[in-house]
Amino acid sequence: MEPFLEQWLFDPTVARIVTVAAGLVIIAAITRGVRGSVGRYIKDNDTRYRVRKFISFLGYLAAFFFLTVVFRAQLGGLTVALGVAGAGIAFALQEVIASVAGWVAVALGNFYKVGDRVQLGGIRGDVIDIGVLRTTLMECGQWVNGDLYNGRIVRVANSFVFKEPVVNYSGDFPFLWDEITVPVRYGSDHRLARELLEQIVREEVGSYAQTAKEAWAEMVQKYRIEDARVDPMVTLVANDNWMEFTVRYVVDYTRRRITKDRLFSRILDAVDGTGGRIALASATHEIVALPELKVRMVGDGGTRSLATS
Repeated sequence: MEPFLEQWLFDPTVARIVTVAAGLVIIAAITRGVRGSVGRYIKDNDTRYRVRKFISFLGYLAAFFFLTVVFRAQLGGLTVALGVAGAGIAFALQEVIASVAGWVAVALGNFYKVGDRVQLGGIRGDVIDIGVLRTTLMECGQWVNGDLYNGRIVRVANSFVFKEPVVNYSGDFPFLWDEITVPVRYGSDHRLARELLEQIVREEVGSYAQTAKEAWAEMVQKYRIEDARVDPMVTLVANDNWMEFTVRYVVDYTRRRITKDRLFSRILDAVDGTGGRIALASATHEIVALPELKVRMVGDGGTRSLATS
């Protein structure tokens, strides 16, 4: 028993396994300790997240090099075996390989970054983490109206960047064009209505205009795209039912819902303050006249009835 135990303890393979286990534990402990201390020195959320991801990457890299050094003598013999098994491994793990390739594409291709609002794999939300295999989103929408979180955390495989379009709401141009329509009754002062709408939209979202112009100028320089109008704009269309004003403006992609609320609230207050010069229209049906009814008495003996025509 003792010779066997002595042979087992002094076996080179066992020694390497013990060395690897101890080394990986030490590397993991150091990486975890450094990651935990980052929060005490870096207060910015975005910077802290990036530093922690970089530390984790360095930990994986250190573990890989440590394994390479310990098993460098055995790597030559594994080359042939890995080459033979490579085709089978590639077929069995094709989705995993595609996800890793997607992670590389996201990292190098500027598809999106942490903090961006995207639509990926049919899911819309904010990117809260980008892993080697999956991107984690805080989902927006579904049963919640507007661009508000619904509380679900969704993990989407990185391979989707090759399969479906990636919609980025906050990439090179962190603003969105949005519109509201205001129906006004015929007979209202349409000139006054236009002035009120232009004034309200300038006061509420005009602050975005200058910043959006600068961002759009960079877009024009970077891409083949027209120099579109960024300033707020009010247009009028007269249809069969009412005069329809459309208010178009740029807004921060995270503030669409609250901006609409403020615009509509101010518009209603302004319309009430015009003393009836402006009236909002609706689809309520109003009967303005009744058709003429002719009544003819028809009788046979003592029985009479009414007939209309």
